[in-house]
Amino acid sequence: MSSIKAWAMIFLAFFLSGLMQLTYGQIMAPSPADAVAPPPISNDGKMIDQGIAYVLMLVALLVTYLIH
Repeated sequence: MSSIKAWAMIFLAFFLSGLMQLTYGQIMAPSPADAVAPPPISNDGKMIDQGIAYVLMLVALLVTYLIH
């Protein structure tokens, strides 16, 4: 049981160190082209399809977890 806790702590340390690296990202200065108003966002259905795909993957993961 102690070896499982050790592996969990190692995994947690690497995971958190990866999250900490996200805070060191660079902030880009706005370009002069950003002064012009961007065109309105059109929804061509890609975002909806991607959202459905993510929900289905989450459901598959939960079902797999519950079966095992």
